[in-house]
This record gives sequence, structure tokens and C-alpha cells, in this order.
Amino acid sequence: MNGMRVRSLKNAGMMLLMGLATFIVLTPLIMIFFHIVKMGAGSINLDFFIQIPSPPGESGGGMANGMVGSVILILMASVIGIPTGIFGALYLSEYEGNRLASVIRFCADVLSGVPSIITGLVAYTLIVVPMHGFSAIAGAVALGLIMIPIVLRTTEEQLKMVPGTLREASLALGVPFWRTTLQVTLRSGLKGIITGILLSIARVAGETAPLLFTSLGNHFWSKKITEPMAALPLQIFNFAIAPYEDWHRLAWGGALVLVVVMFGVSLTARWFNRDRSIG
Repeated sequence: MNGMRVRSLKNAGMMLLMGLATFIVLTPLIMIFFHIVKMGAGSINLDFFIQIPSPPGESGGGMANGMVGSVILILMASVIGIPTGIFGALYLSEYEGNRLASVIRFCADVLSGVPSIITGLVAYTLIVVPMHGFSAIAGAVALGLIMIPIVLRTTEEQLKMVPGTLREASLALGVPFWRTTLQVTLRSGLKGIITGILLSIARVAGETAPLLFTSLGNHFWSKKITEPMAALPLQIFNFAIAPYEDWHRLAWGGALVLVVVMFGVSLTARWFNRDRSIG
């Protein structure tokens, strides 16, 4: 009886400690979220989504060019990062014991740990300097480099969970190896792959440092990908450090929109992961 009481006390103590740890972790996040909502909710209106920023001293305006620019940059980065990451993961999963696969896996791990500002400097050297100007292309390359290791490693882990018997059954039916890889292995891990893609998009959506060295930003509508292009994180940064109160207001509104978008993408990724786990 005493032993059961001791175990009950230990269990209650551990539950209390876990609850306290959860509270400590969530409190800063909740405080930040509510502060952003408090400061930015007043700036959210129709003009915020359809107009470009007003000149200093004039009220109104919005961040439509930044939001459109962010979408363009993310789409361009996805063209670079997603196919590269997926096909790299396919190679790693099918040739796991290969020495080249070990090198690729190591390089991906190193790349995922490189600070984003260093990635921006690399894109600056490779794209901006030869082109003699900042551009959306350079920004997309920087973001694409950040996406590659995230997509590659998450896709590889998902493909490892595909039963080997599926591959063997497909090959036994005379299906070529490349078609088995694409239509059986890849399709079986599709939901997990989508989760990795969404997580990589959520990661690059809020990046500012690499864009400072590449796309630079633009207060107007950007029509060419070979020219500087606005992005929502860049506008938030530039407006937050500006001495104009109207721009500060827009910066808080942009921060709120960015947080909500990233929260939504993360929830979608969790939904795909949950659905995969249940199935």
C-alpha cells in the first residue's frame, strides 16, 4: 500500500513538472503572439492587402507588393529546392550504403546548420555580383538553398518507412527500377513528403537576412525577376527601423500577417503528418 502511495506521489510530481515545463515553454510564445495581435490588428484592412506603402508622412497604404513579392520568391525557390531535395532523397533511400550517399547526407546536414545570412552571402557572390545588381533570382536561389536540406532529410526519413516488400513486389512484376522508385516508393511516402515541403516553406517564408544581400527590397511593384523585389519580411525589417510612425504601424500589421501565414502552414503540415500516422 505504501509502495502504491509512493508511486502515485512520484507520478503526480512528474506530471506537475511536465505541466510546469510546458507552461514555461508556451508562455513566451503566447505573449509574443498576443502582443503582435494587439499592435498589428488595427492596421489590417482592405487597403493593407491591395495597396503599396504610402510615402513617409502620409497615412494609409499597405504591403501588397511585399506579399506578392514573397509569394513569387517562395514559388521560385520551390522550383529550385523541392525537386532537388526530393530527387536527392530518392537517391539516398535507394543507395543508402553508397559512399556518395554518405557524402550527400553529410553535406545536407552541414547545409541545414549554416546560418541563413551566410547563405545570402553565397548567393550574393554567385548571382548578384556577376549580374551587377540585386534581383529576385538571387533571392530565390538563397531561399532555395535553405529549402534543399529540409526537403531532402524529411523526404529521406519518410521513404525509409516505405516497406521494402512494395519495391520487391513491383520489381517482381517486371516494372523497371526507375518506375518503381517514382510510382511506388515516392507515391507511398507522398503525405510525409508534403509535410517536409510545407515545413521548408514555413522556414523560408520568414527569412530576412539572405534577402538583404540578394533581392534587396522594393517600395513599388516589382515587374521583373531580374530587378530588386519586395518581400514581406524585408518590408517589416525596413519599416520597423524607420523613424516614421505610419511605417511602424504597417510593420506590425505585416508581422501579424506573416505569423498567421506561418502558423497556418505549420498547422497544415501537422495535419498531413497526423493523417499519415493514423493511416
